Amino acid sequence: MPPNLTGYYRFVSQENMDNYLRALDINVVLRKLVCLLKPDKEIIHTGDHMVIRTITTLRDYVMDFDVGVQFEEDLGPVDGRKCQTTVFWEGDQLVCEQLGEKRNRGWRHWLEGDQLHLRMTAEDEVCVQV
Repeated sequence: MPPNLTGYYRFVSQENMDNYLRALDINVVLRKLVCLLKPDKEIIHTGDHMVIRTITTLRDYVMDFDVGVQFEEDLGPVDGRKCQTTVFWEGDQLVCEQLGEKRNRGWRHWLEGDQLHLRMTAEDEVCVQV
């Protein structure tokens, strides 16, 4: 049975965000700004329904979805794209596949103790946040 991820998680660290954003064709000014942000996460996990809110001083981003059900995700606030997104469990990890213009785009969340880990991929780049 997958873990319940409900909680509020404070930013600890990140690695390789600039290269990840470059793979998404984000301009240099916005990349520099995003790299300065320290996003917190709030997750509400009720059965197969989840709301993941990424909270920053610049803007919040909300994903509201049912696990295992494909939906069109509007990533306009991130990089101006739309993609077909499916989120599913792979063991104890919540995995997201975002099909669209960019190859290998997606992310995975998992818990280590009370810390939420996030691994984001786009093309050949990987960014890790705790």
